[in-house]
Amino acid sequence: MAARKAARKSTRRTSARRTKGKRKYSPSASRNVESEMSRYKSGSARSGRGGKGGKVKSRKHAIAIGLSNARKAGKRVPRKAS
Repeated sequence: MAARKAARKSTRRTSARRTKGKRKYSPSASRNVESEMSRYKSGSARSGRGGKGGKVKSRKHAIAIGLSNARKAGKRVPRKAS
C-alpha cells in the first residue's frame, strides 16, 4: 500500500512542473524593458526610428520596443513570433 502511494506521488504533475534550464530572457534584456517602461510611465517613450514617431500609448508597445532594443544589442531574447 505504501509503495503504491509513493509511486503515485512521483508520477503526479510532472508535466506541469518546469524543467530546470537557461532562462529565456537575459537579465540585461529585462533591464532594457524596465527602462523602456519607465520612459512610458513618465510619458517620454516614443516609437519609430530615432524617436521621431508618435507617443507610445500602450504597455504592450513599450515592452515590444524594449525587447526590440535588446535584440538589436545582441542580448538573449527569443525570436519574434511572426
